[in-house]
Amino acid sequence: MNATALSQPTVRSDATANTALRLRNKDSDDADLEPPLKKAATCLGGESSVPTPSPRRSAPPPPLHLVPPTPDLSRCPPPPPTPPSPPHSSLIVGNKYLILDPIEGSALHSCVNVHTQEEFVCKMIGRDSSQLLTAHHRLDGEAHMNRLHEVLQLPHPCHHTLLVFAVSHGDLHSHVRCRKRLREPEARRLFRQMATAVSACHRNGVVLRDLKLRKFVFSDPHRTELKLETLEDAVVLEDCEDDCLRDKRGCPAYVSPEILRSHARYSGRAADIWSLGVILYTMLVGRYPFNDSEHASLFAKISRGHFVIPDCVSSRAKCLIRSLLRRDPLERLTADDVLLHPWLTRDERCVNAAAHHNDQIVPEWTAAEEDAY
Repeated sequence: MNATALSQPTVRSDATANTALRLRNKDSDDADLEPPLKKAATCLGGESSVPTPSPRRSAPPPPLHLVPPTPDLSRCPPPPPTPPSPPHSSLIVGNKYLILDPIEGSALHSCVNVHTQEEFVCKMIGRDSSQLLTAHHRLDGEAHMNRLHEVLQLPHPCHHTLLVFAVSHGDLHSHVRCRKRLREPEARRLFRQMATAVSACHRNGVVLRDLKLRKFVFSDPHRTELKLETLEDAVVLEDCEDDCLRDKRGCPAYVSPEILRSHARYSGRAADIWSLGVILYTMLVGRYPFNDSEHASLFAKISRGHFVIPDCVSSRAKCLIRSLLRRDPLERLTADDVLLHPWLTRDERCVNAAAHHNDQIVPEWTAAEEDAY
């Protein structure tokens, strides 16, 4: 299996598709944000750039028969520097947030509070925003979730909503690609946080569907704490016990075998667990477990479910990966079970064992301490 770049396009397909999924270009997803932003600015009159009035037409000057002398350019003062023009996509929304360029590899935009100069990230959503807002409200206060800083409802006739989040410090996809692969102590610490976030989603009736490395970003500059950046593409279950879905979407390298079957319903939670297995494998190995330049061949490999784990991975990590990447969805671990796996609880048991061991040791007393008692 050859190692390739980690980036994969995102795909969508209808239930009537066979084994191929319809590609969804993430560049187009980022471009989707431009129209509502421009439309919102038009409604609010918040464009940051001032339109230049068209010049008036004037009569042509009379022809001159005398050639003026050539000026001495060495005596002319240098022209004043041209001030930099703002980005083309810059606009002010709600008289509060200056929207800047999109973040690379993300559906979010950078923005600045024009009153406090604080930096944030934001996303403009249309009228059909009830699912996304409901998902955020259900998960409000949960660990390793990207909390909403502010929700700004734009007035008529826009009917758009601006979601504002705290700024992040890079995504996990870029972190793994830069490191090639992660050592198990770091991977264990980060994966535990991801599994905690997924467990909170499933417990509150939210299925993520498009789960991948890039969805997780670092909340601190030291890159020790992760948070789920966005709940875009998530599904809010009406009945938390029934997670059967028909609508299929996801990144090609992360989709589960049951999603590739035509006219088939599938468990949304089990599909998220498969994606967690792909994430863990990629973090520890540095490449996807199923990889091919052609999507048809890639989907065939995923459907067969055969992959090889290198010997550099520990036996407990191999056990967890195999428990997540099961072809049968019913045989996969749940998100709560993942948090109880020995590979993830190893550090906690070591700490508890060390504390218990220290409790059994008789402390050494100095002569001064003995005299004091």
